[in-house]
Amino acid sequence: MIVRLNGKEAELTANITILELLESKNLAPETVVVEVNMEIIPAESYGSTKINDGDHLEILRFVGGG
Repeated sequence: MIVRLNGKEAELTANITILELLESKNLAPETVVVEVNMEIIPAESYGSTKINDGDHLEILRFVGGG
């Protein structure tokens, strides 16, 4: 399936969850915020939220600094 991931077209496996996507990108769920179709998804829902063909996803990482 084809989605928009951080503004770029990406091909993903069908029936993948947000958690599976994060794991495939080596991203720790507690260090990111995920938005699907302009809606922020609660972290506790990452494992049960399926990504659908045509979805627009944004993954934002927390960066420390000063």
